[in-house]
Amino acid sequence: MLVDSHCHLDFPELRAELPRVLDAMRDNGVSHALCIGVDMEAWPGVHEIATAHSNLYASVGVHPDYAEVDDPSVERLVALAGKPKVVAIGETGLDYYRLQGDLEWQRERFRRHIRAARACGRPLVIHTRAAADDTIRIMRDERAAEAGGVMHCFTETWDVASQAIDLGFHISFSGIVTFRNAKALKDVARRVPLERMLIETDSPYLAPVPHRGKRNEPAFVRHVAEEIAILRGVDVDTIANATSDNFFRLFRIDRHAH
Repeated sequence: MLVDSHCHLDFPELRAELPRVLDAMRDNGVSHALCIGVDMEAWPGVHEIATAHSNLYASVGVHPDYAEVDDPSVERLVALAGKPKVVAIGETGLDYYRLQGDLEWQRERFRRHIRAARACGRPLVIHTRAAADDTIRIMRDERAAEAGGVMHCFTETWDVASQAIDLGFHISFSGIVTFRNAKALKDVARRVPLERMLIETDSPYLAPVPHRGKRNEPAFVRHVAEEIAILRGVDVDTIANATSDNFFRLFRIDRHAH
């Protein structure tokens, strides 16, 4: 059994053919998926998908890339996290790759999300890109370890991974780990303790080999598990079972609930 710990089924590329996407998940042994919130305007659609399907769950948050959007308060995030099927706060974090200038608003947003996660007892889904030092610093400042969570679509160094693990966080690998030029990331995938590992698609983006360059979907998370199994010299069931167990434990989901 496999689980996709991070996907965007509400995005038009996947929402338009959701029944087929869900059938493909099942046919590829992917039992559950977490649908990630990235802004407040679209969040009702994320929540609707999660509540309509017994094997889908939702997070609530605002992506760090989105500048001119509705920025929720701690109180609002906590209230939405209390709704059925909502199991995490995020996607939140820092992204200095695309945005320039004074990004203090991004750091303040991240702090609010961490405070909300601590207040409501939900784990965090953290995105970091070209901002690892500030991400770890704010996680420490705001006591993110009290909430726990996952560093999603991880692309940083082993040093960053080990600091996040020390704070009680999981490391999640996407299709990027299957890319031939991702040598440093492959090394991280060999070293992360199995009990702290998750896998994801981040679909509709970042399709793994052999689908690279095409639209991604949760069924393809199998290729991530297969690559990590090869890197670690174990069978794919070892990776599938461990990452699934970690998912249900981290997000406090009953795998047998229907």
